[in-house]
Amino acid sequence: MRRPDFAAITPLKVEHYPAGEAAPEAEPGDFILVHGSSFFSRLIRLGEALRVHGADRRYTYWNHAALSTRPDGDLIEATGHGVRRAKLSEYTPMDYQLVRISATEADRKEAVHFAEWALDARSRYGWATIASITLSVLTGCKFAFFVEGEFICSGLVARALERTTAVFNLDPVHITPADLAKYYGVPGR
Repeated sequence: MRRPDFAAITPLKVEHYPAGEAAPEAEPGDFILVHGSSFFSRLIRLGEALRVHGADRRYTYWNHAALSTRPDGDLIEATGHGVRRAKLSEYTPMDYQLVRISATEADRKEAVHFAEWALDARSRYGWATIASITLSVLTGCKFAFFVEGEFICSGLVARALERTTAVFNLDPVHITPADLAKYYGVPGR
């Protein structure tokens, strides 16, 4: 039996928060997809646009992802400085979507536990993963490389979501914000 090229995951709910509007709270295990305007944000979207074609390009609007760990707005994310704790309120100046996942309380705890582990391990940003994705985009090769214990933002979120019922047809190491957006049906604006 052939594996499907793509398997959509049905979120419980997706809520849009335009720049200047803040989400009231997020449950542990939910995540955000962010549209930033920095140079690096635009570079990520450019790379995603080179990788994603046709109607799926609408997902390349998103360039960052972070996992909610507590209802008070705590997030864990991977940035260029490594895995860190952040606050949902930090994203109020930006356009973002809050993806409320469909998961049991136990699965949500497992997702958060994984993200907390990555934070406690002081995991670094996955620059080798970025190089691997770039090589894949430029050459079309399916060869992936990374450094164990390092994460890009969307890879960290995807690895955490694998602790719920989420199943991805791509290795989470190479999952981009656009891929998460496609899996969860969150097109850009």
